[in-house]
Amino acid sequence: MHPMRPTPVTPTAASAPHIAKQNKRSGHAVTTESKRVQQILIGVVLVFITLVLLLPLVSIFVQAFKRGADVFFAALTDPDAWSAIRLTLLTALVVVPLNALFGVAAAWCITKFTFRGKQLLISLIDVPFSVSPVIAGFVFVLLFGAHGWFGTWLSDQGISIIFSWPGIVLGTLFVTFPFVARELIPLMQSQGIQEEEAAITLGANGWKLFWRVALPNMKWGLLYGIVICNARAMGEFGAVSVVSGHIRGETNTMPLHIEILYNEYQFSAAFAVATLLVLVACGTLVLQHWFDLKRQRQQQATG
Repeated sequence: MHPMRPTPVTPTAASAPHIAKQNKRSGHAVTTESKRVQQILIGVVLVFITLVLLLPLVSIFVQAFKRGADVFFAALTDPDAWSAIRLTLLTALVVVPLNALFGVAAAWCITKFTFRGKQLLISLIDVPFSVSPVIAGFVFVLLFGAHGWFGTWLSDQGISIIFSWPGIVLGTLFVTFPFVARELIPLMQSQGIQEEEAAITLGANGWKLFWRVALPNMKWGLLYGIVICNARAMGEFGAVSVVSGHIRGETNTMPLHIEILYNEYQFSAAFAVATLLVLVACGTLVLQHWFDLKRQRQQQATG
């Protein structure tokens, strides 16, 4: 008699996550491409990143210091530049906390409750991703401009929105409000509601439930979304360009001030101010990576 041979087991869709975990632990690659194919793909990615990302960033600093450090620092200490920097920071200081508050509320509502119109709410959150910022600026002009729907009433009350700071805040708020919500919704969906149900069973009220259970679970995702939102708010151009009026020293943010300097052929000054936004972008990338690592470790610890 021949010994019985074990029946080969065919991998199924249900066993795919288990196989992926085994591959991850053992260090084996999931795909089976040859070394040459891997090297070609990695080379293409590196060349693309170098041409599209690294070289432009390096050229900004080269152009900023092209005429010497004196011109660089003179551009940054110019009164109009300081006005643009202050206005940009002030706008971000108002917009980011409002977006964080909205993002937490929207994510909590969508992931913890079942109600009619939930899918519509999710679609509305994504509207700024599909609408051009310039169009958003024109919408605010249509609503709050001198000849807009509410323009006459606002003018009678002595309230100025378009071509002033409130309009800049509204334009930036519209463009950036999905970022925190869109970061928290999938995170909170993956976490489920088991911990909240357990806390309620133990007698926790709404505030304790939020501060001691929900917030610790979402904190790294929340910080991740806040960092992205802040970078987007400080670099917003399209909507702000429409509603600001380009009043030098009053309603110009940093991106608008850079555009004006460039159009006036003050290239070194324009690139000098641009280096500030580049530093914000680089800091954002570092914080994003750190928060992402923290979030992955938290998920592994709870998983």
